[in-house]
Amino acid sequence: MRSTFLAALLAVSAPGLIATAAPKKAAAPAKAAKAPAAPKKKAAPPLSAEHKKALADLYGGFKFGMSKDDVVAVLQKQIDERYEDKIKATTDITVQDRLRKEKKAELSRSSSTYVNFDGHKTGWDVSIIENEFAHNTGESMMERWENEGGKNNRRFFFFKDGKLWKMFVSLDVSVLPEDKKNFATLEQYMEAKYGPGDIDIESGTIAWHAGEFDARAVDRLKDYDAIGIAIEDPKVRTEVLAERESKAPPKKETPAVIKAVLDSDHKDHPDIKANGGAVDAVIQAQGGSTAPKK
Repeated sequence: MRSTFLAALLAVSAPGLIATAAPKKAAAPAKAAKAPAAPKKKAAPPLSAEHKKALADLYGGFKFGMSKDDVVAVLQKQIDERYEDKIKATTDITVQDRLRKEKKAELSRSSSTYVNFDGHKTGWDVSIIENEFAHNTGESMMERWENEGGKNNRRFFFFKDGKLWKMFVSLDVSVLPEDKKNFATLEQYMEAKYGPGDIDIESGTIAWHAGEFDARAVDRLKDYDAIGIAIEDPKVRTEVLAERESKAPPKKETPAVIKAVLDSDHKDHPDIKANGGAVDAVIQAQGGSTAPKK
């Protein structure tokens, strides 16, 4: 009798149990695979002869190893040749005299820009060339505007122990469209002129290696709304970088007080129990009451 009753009860209850059972959750859809991030660095194929010749034009008539006086002599010749045609183009003596004075002033101005990076603050320590030199390593620099032919460029001559080893040309930023002044556009512009180079997005540079010289385009648009390209002697660069590192001032250690506040390694935790008495004393001195000890 009892077994019959249980069987009947189960027969009545089972459908309800089945109907009220919680439905199983559908399996979560598989997460879509993330698209691979664009590489921050990209190596380029070897330079073609055509692109190497285009990069070599960055020498501008100067040679690595020249002294300051050698550079000034080349500048003198270039300025003389440029003004000679202007002077010959007029018979007005007054105009000719004015052109001769302009020529002399231009050379004098370039010569007067020579600066030794000997530890004293200069106007170049915060500028488009701030990363191109260091102090107290035998480095110096001279610069001149190259604005003939509608250009608005500025050439910087860098010397190591009195010898030219690098030139950096700050380019007229108008070569990039106003609404597309970014690294991607700079890369397109440079690649059209010099071929593909080694891309380093983090440092904002494009580099070409031609054996006896290296070239490097630099994006300083965010800092100074400027772009530039350098040509340098790779052998001397290796020596310069090694000396800079050896003479770099030691990094300042973070003061202990700041370390305690930052606690970056999560080791400096206060002992609440050990300092409980001191905390209670401060609360009572301010007229408060402390919780009773258990």
